Amino acid sequence: MHLELHSIERVGWLRAAVLGANDGIVSTASLVLGIASAGSSSSGILLAGIAGLVAGAMSMATGEYVSVSSQTDTENAALAQEKKELMADYEGEVNELTSLYIQRGVEPDLAHKVALQLMEKDALDAHSREELGITETNAAQPLQAAIFSAGSFSAGAVLPLIVAWLAPPALVFPFVILSTLVSLTFLGYISSVVGKASPLKAMLRITFWSAMAMALSMGAGALAGQVLA
Repeated sequence: MHLELHSIERVGWLRAAVLGANDGIVSTASLVLGIASAGSSSSGILLAGIAGLVAGAMSMATGEYVSVSSQTDTENAALAQEKKELMADYEGEVNELTSLYIQRGVEPDLAHKVALQLMEKDALDAHSREELGITETNAAQPLQAAIFSAGSFSAGAVLPLIVAWLAPPALVFPFVILSTLVSLTFLGYISSVVGKASPLKAMLRITFWSAMAMALSMGAGALAGQVLA
């Protein structure tokens, strides 16, 4: 028996983990830089960063759970409908599955035999995979997505907070910016390795857009500091 492991099997938790870590690093670093640009004290910067970490982690967990739960509801509704169709017109569903295999290049007679055999074993599973595209690999998992998002967000947000806390006041900007870009480059590399994608493309994409976010946050913070001063 030949077993293969593909990166697509990790797409669910990988997406949530990368999104959470990236958001944690970028949003917290941007928040810290924005508050610092407004002329706030070190304690104010740290307090804002901690509040951003907690609020962001809870927001990520809630958002992922709600959105993925909605996907689960949609999948369950589709499966329930398919189950009714199998009970109402089994032969029609056999023909439907046969036509799907014919469209993929299988000869009509063979396609019909395959459809019959698969449906004899588990008709609903056969149609959920072939007709609806729902498999164990890509099925929605709300709790898993929420936990990975919150945990990875918190892990990512800790870095700019520690740097802002330890860095001398005069060097907060270069230290936070440099550490953020380095950590994001590393995150892009790790995600590409786990997902077996192009490292360079992943690193460039994540660092470019994150640098833009930090630059805009610094500009907004500086402007707000001047207006409210």
